[in-house]
Amino acid sequence: MMDIDYQHLNTFSVPHNFRGKSGVIVQLWWIVEALFFNPSPQILYGWRRFLLRLFGAKVGKGVIIRPSVKTTYPWKVSIGDYSWIGDHVVLYSLGDISIGSNTVISQKSYLCTGSHDFEKTTFDIFAKEIIVEDEAWIASDVFIAPGVTVGRGAVVGARSSVFKNIEGGYVYAGNPLRKIKRRNDILADVK
Repeated sequence: MMDIDYQHLNTFSVPHNFRGKSGVIVQLWWIVEALFFNPSPQILYGWRRFLLRLFGAKVGKGVIIRPSVKTTYPWKVSIGDYSWIGDHVVLYSLGDISIGSNTVISQKSYLCTGSHDFEKTTFDIFAKEIIVEDEAWIASDVFIAPGVTVGRGAVVGARSSVFKNIEGGYVYAGNPLRKIKRRNDILADVK
């Protein structure tokens, strides 16, 4: 086998303005998140909305966001009206994250907008936007990869992994993810 160099982390560097704010603001947010956001009582949804907005997040009215949520860079996050962000959700917002209105991101889900180019020895970092459209439901412990759009009204089942765009109005599950059926068919069965 050839002696191949795969990565040299000593050559890695974060691109200029990658974080979108200065290192001081980034550190300040992480301190505020640890000291004021995460320990806040469950019922103080308005307080957490205020803190996110203070750091540049666009947060709609009536948003329920749990205290255990982790947000890397709030200034890259947008959440529409009346959406729910569950316990231990990670908004890894190296790139923009746009969450629509009346959307649910359930507990322990991970929205990951960034990764590294493993084909370069410099291990370059990159970010791609994630969009979760209105009325979608991301169930428990779902991973959403960089650059993915989840269509309006889509449902992604628990512990699924989403690596490419998915159409709205359908239920998906698994790893690899597969389309199960139309969401309306399920709703019609309940009526």
